[in-house]
Amino acid sequence: MFRTALRNVLAHKARLLMTVLAVMLGVAFVSGTLVFTDTLGNAFRNQSAKSYDDVAVAVTTHADRRDDKTSGIDAATLGKFQGLDGVATATGRVSGFAGVADPDGKLIGNGWSNTGANFSPGKNGKDASYTFVDGAGPAGDDRIALDKETAKKGEYRVGDRVRVATNGPVKQYTLSGVFTTEDGAVNAGGSLVLFDTPVAQQLYLKPGWYQDVTVTAAAGTSDQKLLDAVRPLLPKDATAQTGQVLAADQAKQIESGLSNLNTMLLAFAAIALFVGIFLIANTFTMLVAQRTKELALLRAVGASRRQVKRSVLLEAAVVGALASVIGFLLGLGLATGLRSAMSLIGGKIPAGPLVISPVAVGAAFGVGILITVLAAWLPARRAAKIPPVAAMSSVHAVATTRSLVVRNSIGGVLTLLGAAGIVAGAATGSDGRTIIGIGAFVALIGVIVLIPLLSRPVIALVRPLLLKLFGVSGKLAAQNAVRNPRRTGATASALAIGLTLVTGISVLGVTLGQAVDRMTTDNIRADYMISMASGDSLDESALAALEKSDAVVAVSPQQAASIRVKGTHHSVSGVTPGDVQKVFSLKTVSGSLDSLGDGEIAVGDRTAKSNGWKPGTSLPVTYDDGKKGTLKVGAVYEENGFLSPVLMPRNILTAHQSHPDIREIWLKTDGGASKANEQAVVDALGDNPAMSVMDRQNIRDRFGGFISMALNIMYGLLAMALIIAVLGVINTLAMSVFERQQEIGMLRAIGLDRRKVKRMIRLEAVVISVFGAVVGVALGTFLGWAIGRTLAASIPEYTLVIPWDRIAVFLVLAALVGVLAALWPARSAAKLNMLTAIKTE
Repeated sequence: MFRTALRNVLAHKARLLMTVLAVMLGVAFVSGTLVFTDTLGNAFRNQSAKSYDDVAVAVTTHADRRDDKTSGIDAATLGKFQGLDGVATATGRVSGFAGVADPDGKLIGNGWSNTGANFSPGKNGKDASYTFVDGAGPAGDDRIALDKETAKKGEYRVGDRVRVATNGPVKQYTLSGVFTTEDGAVNAGGSLVLFDTPVAQQLYLKPGWYQDVTVTAAAGTSDQKLLDAVRPLLPKDATAQTGQVLAADQAKQIESGLSNLNTMLLAFAAIALFVGIFLIANTFTMLVAQRTKELALLRAVGASRRQVKRSVLLEAAVVGALASVIGFLLGLGLATGLRSAMSLIGGKIPAGPLVISPVAVGAAFGVGILITVLAAWLPARRAAKIPPVAAMSSVHAVATTRSLVVRNSIGGVLTLLGAAGIVAGAATGSDGRTIIGIGAFVALIGVIVLIPLLSRPVIALVRPLLLKLFGVSGKLAAQNAVRNPRRTGATASALAIGLTLVTGISVLGVTLGQAVDRMTTDNIRADYMISMASGDSLDESALAALEKSDAVVAVSPQQAASIRVKGTHHSVSGVTPGDVQKVFSLKTVSGSLDSLGDGEIAVGDRTAKSNGWKPGTSLPVTYDDGKKGTLKVGAVYEENGFLSPVLMPRNILTAHQSHPDIREIWLKTDGGASKANEQAVVDALGDNPAMSVMDRQNIRDRFGGFISMALNIMYGLLAMALIIAVLGVINTLAMSVFERQQEIGMLRAIGLDRRKVKRMIRLEAVVISVFGAVVGVALGTFLGWAIGRTLAASIPEYTLVIPWDRIAVFLVLAALVGVLAALWPARSAAKLNMLTAIKTE
């Protein structure tokens, strides 16, 4: 039986090619993902360990110049660390945001990883954390050093003047040196600016104070001994750990971060393999059907059912093993490609070898062989049931009425249960997504089981159109599509799964995108929004500069804070009375927003309703600084997504904040948005590269752009499943043509020319593809609606949007897929010699 299985694999190489391709693609996705994330994790772990090589103890605080609650480590405490027995060096560190402008005034780097820090030389004049390749470290108020990549991008050389932005106004410094470093910010594609220590302290904390301290050990001193000596000297808000512990913790964080990427990629690999199951099952089903006489003869000469079944499964295992080998090699190429792609888009990955773990190898071969064998199990079971008497007949065994009734009944029950779960999850709200996920899986299985039953009535609807447009070729194509409902169903199922996911994601993405767009259009009157590229707070100087600009007619910040009312925290936006109504479309429910000018507050309608507040209500409040007071509600307004549910005059809020947390500044210009006004705003801000000046379109892109980006990523990842679905259509048609050689020969003999034969095969492919697409689009739209309902409460402007244009594109693409998939089978059918085909059994 083993020799028989191998002979069958070799005898049906062409027919098994698509199965090999499907498994190969799925395995490549799995192995490539595992190798890529293992390689990435290993590289970052090695880099992390390297950065802590010389660190015996690291002392850490969360001190910030805007936070008075944590002070950091003063120079006296640092001196005590340096005086401990066994300490070689103790270096104080302070850091924060620093953005470097290129020669065109644009920010170098991505904002969130643009960092500034202090240069802290030892007695030898060097700082062990940085290796200078040109010049020297900064010494003096007007000197800086840049990392090598940033200097290269900005085309800066030692002695050049460089514009650097921190949270305050832009300043110019002279470049004193260029260095290399293992700093994580630089490796993430950002930049690193080194200042003289007093300058960095003034920028990021306060003179004479540090945020962190790194301690190195003298020869013969253990890290633990130093840690025990350092701990009694720690300020109350500081923590100390050994370098080894910090490196291990950072390695865990890296692993945790990569696990999310790993899970997402493996989920799409699972989808691709799930789609591949239908292709594999279809292939082996047709092979078994075509070999009915051969298998029956094996039974007749003494082979048992178990041996026949084992022969088919062994054949599947051989195919799976071959596909796994090729897929694993492709996976290694995919991992290498992903690594190169990340480098091209700005993500600097530390150097390191490609990591091929036993898990990756085992998963690749395990998944490839297991999936193929599982998919072939049902066809193998059917093969084992073929009675020896079937060898006397050329008629293939057909499914009994009872088996079809059982199948359709199970499919109907699963579909109804799944649909009920989806509806129940949608009604539950934000907590119902898990229920929807389970319901969607059950409903999808149910629909897949029912697809053979659905194919007859659905395809019957288009049969008159095919006959009218394409004549006899159209009629034969429709009849062939429903001749074997199981085969049609299995082929259409692969496309249905892919388009269910694509359509569901599209409905959800377009709905959310338009909700964000409406929210922006309906709620914003401002011409521009100003924010920091780093995501940090803006300095008050930026607000003061804009208030003085002749081009600006109204300006209001969104100054974040919180107040406590009867033990409950409420987020607050500090705004400028009078101007806030000009930059936002605030709809008053009751009271008057003009009361903000009288020192009263405005409350969002949902917050007011839940707390029983209304205009005239006096609220005893506790501010962030612990001081108490009383605020009076002057207005209730419809909440929006850009302001907190409590609006307060900025001057009242600022009195309780030593460092105002200004997240954005919204402004209206004289004459509206224009290039001249935008330039006036940029000039007022001192041409600061770290500050983003966004018009309304930029604002829409900022709040809705991530949705489009996520959609494109999802489409790209789901492309693998759709490619496998296309292979399924090609495989089905090719094998269908092979087993219908006699029939096609007869059609040719009675007058159907080659052009009409090709058209018949192409139309059959289009019918099957569009049928699968229609099922997928319907189920995907239903899922998109259900998931959207769980988000509706948190998105004020939410309204379901059916993207009919995209759905039309999906259906057209499905038809195009059918045409392309039929090219080879149609050509093969048209080339058949009619006499040879008629004699073929």
